[in-house]
Amino acid sequence: MAQDTATTDLATASAVNMAAMVRERRASPVEITEAVLARIAAKEPGLNAFVALDAEGARAAAREAEAAVMRGATLGPLHGVPVTIKDIQAVRGLPTRRGSRLSDATPATGDAPLVARLREAGAIILGKTTSTENGWTAVSHNPLTGATHNPWAHGMTAGGSSSGAAALAGAGCGPLHLGTDGAGSIRLPAHFCGAVGFKPTYGRVPYVPVPNNGALSHAGPITRSAEDAALMFSVLAGPHPLDHTTLPDRFAPEVEPGGLRGLRIAYSPDLGHARVDPEVAALVAEAVRALEAAGATVEQVTPPWGPEGPALERDLWGGAMRPFLAPDAAAAAEMDPGLVACTEAYRGFSFMQAHAAQTRRFAYAAAVNAWFGEAGFDLLATPAASVAAFPVGLQRPPHWPPHDWDWLVWAEFSYPFNLSHGPAISVPCGVTEAGLPVGLQLAGPRLADALVLRAGAGFLAAQPFTVRPAKA
Repeated sequence: MAQDTATTDLATASAVNMAAMVRERRASPVEITEAVLARIAAKEPGLNAFVALDAEGARAAAREAEAAVMRGATLGPLHGVPVTIKDIQAVRGLPTRRGSRLSDATPATGDAPLVARLREAGAIILGKTTSTENGWTAVSHNPLTGATHNPWAHGMTAGGSSSGAAALAGAGCGPLHLGTDGAGSIRLPAHFCGAVGFKPTYGRVPYVPVPNNGALSHAGPITRSAEDAALMFSVLAGPHPLDHTTLPDRFAPEVEPGGLRGLRIAYSPDLGHARVDPEVAALVAEAVRALEAAGATVEQVTPPWGPEGPALERDLWGGAMRPFLAPDAAAAAEMDPGLVACTEAYRGFSFMQAHAAQTRRFAYAAAVNAWFGEAGFDLLATPAASVAAFPVGLQRPPHWPPHDWDWLVWAEFSYPFNLSHGPAISVPCGVTEAGLPVGLQLAGPRLADALVLRAGAGFLAAQPFTVRPAKA
């Protein structure tokens, strides 16, 4: 039993601690990798979080990492730390399926730049995690691999589209998970699974190939602490020649000091328009009181730009999904019915309508980013989502009006910061009476990444999230 406990403790250690243990030779990359693989073996049948678990590839990489330690080589900041990759980014030797039966099963011949950066930093690639079909929705099922389950309650959604990444983070199966986020796909599953999800400023982290979807898609970490998110972000960030949108800035691997003291934070429980389940609203309101107790000045507000978001986002999201329109009935039968419904709803969306939506989007982004300075706020606190986890297979909870595809109705807090290109983090702030996690979102204006991470770490220091899934 003592050995089992020691293995579990190693498997669930933070990336910061794992990297330190490797550097100081208190644990080897092989020991860490085996501990994490053992935990995955225990949890994965119920989670269904992997598209491809490359256990033997991870073991080989761990042996190489251990040999580097023993010969005194220079070690990267993630040396010996296991990491997973969402099945949107290419990993050499593994196919990129994007949750779609219509995808190419040919293994990739090379790594995406983010995967290459993680390898160069010494990370051990465990495999590829599930995504919704082409990242279109924020619930955790796809036609290719079926449902990914919430680690807190089997049969409940883990969120999406970074479904497997968040499920593994919430289950304590490794500390670092690479996700992507076009309307909340890092923060929403983190909210559902009791994890930390950080979406950086657009352009901080390269995304290759650059998606032709109106500059909505970001990439970033899903972890269990803001400190681990900052460490992973420091490796991912920086310019890349294949992404013309990338910014030159790089970041320290540590969270900036200061916590919440002295910060002026706006709090909006609904952005002036969003429906929020009462239990979620109550937990977030309690978290906001914790922000104040930890030294922040908090003022409840209704941002003037809030009500402009829903109609704009649906036009932009529906337009961005049109490339996935099924070419014929046979293809449609292989696709997620919700994606088919979404693309059909926007089949007649014209170029002029799309152009007008982008014009509205530019004005909206300017309004969001300018508002922080004009109103004198450092950050904005909101719920990460309007609901806690609900049954897999649905786009909305059973107590909400049904819809063929519109999941955005419970995700009104996340996409504004895809539209504005600003950073945002979801941190767990409590659990419902049913034992399901809820996230607090802290968002900032463009380029305020370090401040968002600092505030996320400050909140978790003030209100630690120590509860874990049953049998964790």
